[in-house]
Amino acid sequence: MARIALKVDVDTWRGTRLGVPALVDLFRAEGADATFLFSLGPDHTGRAVLRALRPGFLKKVARTSVLEHYGLRTLLYGMLLPGPDIGLREAPLLRSVRDAGFEVGVHCWDHVRWQDHLLREDDAWAAREMARAVKRFTEIFGCPPRVHGAAGWQFHDGAARAEAAQEIRSASDVRGTHPFVPVNAAGETLGPTQFPTTLPTLDELIGLDGADAGNVHTRLLERTAGQSQDQVFTLHAELEGQRLMPVLSRLMAGWVRQGHTLVALRTLEWAAHGMTLPRHTIVQQEVPGRSGRLAVQGPCIG
Repeated sequence: MARIALKVDVDTWRGTRLGVPALVDLFRAEGADATFLFSLGPDHTGRAVLRALRPGFLKKVARTSVLEHYGLRTLLYGMLLPGPDIGLREAPLLRSVRDAGFEVGVHCWDHVRWQDHLLREDDAWAAREMARAVKRFTEIFGCPPRVHGAAGWQFHDGAARAEAAQEIRSASDVRGTHPFVPVNAAGETLGPTQFPTTLPTLDELIGLDGADAGNVHTRLLERTAGQSQDQVFTLHAELEGQRLMPVLSRLMAGWVRQGHTLVALRTLEWAAHGMTLPRHTIVQQEVPGRSGRLAVQGPCIG
């Protein structure tokens, strides 16, 4: 059967304080490994209100009960309330995740800033944002990060070059089907090996085609039944670490019954070591259940 890597995106201060410890406890109880990717600067979640102008955003908000999952106070950070600095406030908690044996890495400096501005800015902007996050990670953990996963799957060639400049060893920044080396249209290597998110997230499925919190796990289990290909599943500390934790627990139990092993991204990296991986470009596409365009594994180049 397959290895399923659990990638935890931690977007907010609330998710860090409440969701991360709960997920650590769940994973330890179930014998599962996972990769935690942290937002390390200010929580400016409230500024995401500007996404209401994007096609499909309000529909997604209605389907996934954003206020219920994130809380009113979080939705005011960066607008009516100052954004708390997550890395400064929660450094001991972040180190405790590493000390519990889990892989830790960088999600971003400012989640909303990266997600809403990356594609409108130049490569130098991406390099500065990446450097800020890596510097804070190094201050907290005493060593540079090995792994990065882009906020909101917002990513492009310049961001891949920024990862390479910061000596990131592996990444999970895009949506796709299998590990690959990111290249540009000319075939030039851009950054570290990508281990893309291969499965839909719970919030992409809930509210569509009759899926709800009571049955959504079965939709994912249908996709992985009898499969031997490794997968990457992205979850969020704000969702599966809180109100959707019972759903995650049922999903994990189902994967174990199917014979799959729940691992961290580093396990997939070790498995790929020495392999000649395909070379793909990165393109921007819409993904069902998400608003806007995301970075997606593109065509194979040579």
